[in-house]
Amino acid sequence: MQQPPPPRWPLLWLPLLLFCAAAPPPDPLSQLPAPQHPRMRLYNAEQVLSWQPVVLSGSARPVVYRVQFKYTASEWFEVTPESIGVNCTQITATECDFTAPGLSKGFPMDFNIALRLRAELGELHSAWVTMPWFQHYLNVTVGPPKNIRLTPGEGSLIISFSPPFDVDIATASFSYYVHYWEKAGIQQVKGPFKSNSILLDDLKPFRVYCLRVEAQLFLTKNIIRPGQLSNISCHKTTADASTKLQQIILISVGTFSLLLALAGACFFLVLKYRGLVKHWFHTPPSIPSQIEEYLKDPAQPILEALDENSSPKDDAWDSVSIVIFPEKEQEDVVQTL
Repeated sequence: MQQPPPPRWPLLWLPLLLFCAAAPPPDPLSQLPAPQHPRMRLYNAEQVLSWQPVVLSGSARPVVYRVQFKYTASEWFEVTPESIGVNCTQITATECDFTAPGLSKGFPMDFNIALRLRAELGELHSAWVTMPWFQHYLNVTVGPPKNIRLTPGEGSLIISFSPPFDVDIATASFSYYVHYWEKAGIQQVKGPFKSNSILLDDLKPFRVYCLRVEAQLFLTKNIIRPGQLSNISCHKTTADASTKLQQIILISVGTFSLLLALAGACFFLVLKYRGLVKHWFHTPPSIPSQIEEYLKDPAQPILEALDENSSPKDDAWDSVSIVIFPEKEQEDVVQTL
């Protein structure tokens, strides 16, 4: 009797057994979960790496984190005050702030940077979580200009401000655009400007204008990073030279016309009420002081005092003769005439 052939299942499982035998044994220290959702914030000069914390139940010790960095052709380095100016080795915080106070510290803004982090607890650690490569100039979010100040001028607005952040002028620069409009009017754009002081001229005097300023980052390779617009600011322009001259002429003509009208009105009133005016300005007769005293005190011998004070030299006397004719002689005189 012929025996059946042997089963073939050992041949089917042979590749799987060989793979298991070749796979390295798991690292007994890699038993911590890795930090989740790492995020790199690049806003103006800010360089901040953040992530969600690793939570372990039943552990009395806190989980710490380690961050490393590398350039394009370099090995991984620890983030320490000596290497990059900040310590991100075995920290309990869930962020690492690489923002430097000046261009001489921190990551160079025109370098490609890679970051990785992991969680640690004693001898245990998690797997590394590697961030994508980034370059600050190419990935930054450019904010609006800072310290914007507006000064109304003669039919103009003077705008002064500071750049969003400091850049190395050998590799990058800022250009500025002004979005402005007359209140309830059509928006216009002027630019680019390289200066931090901009003059908006040819504006209408005594009008309210609103504006926003934008900073764009220009790189040496003709790469442009658009920026965010500033908050809306509204100001009223003042009068220009022609408007001031018109105001002076109008005020002068108005003043002269008013004076002329007042003079004509006064002359007409004087003519119409001449008698009344003459009466108002006529000096009333005054009573002699001696008579006024007599009226106040009739017992005073005022008449005798007047006779005594009168000087016979000052008096002028005329002699008057009265001639009376009889009636008959009067008739003869009349007939003779």
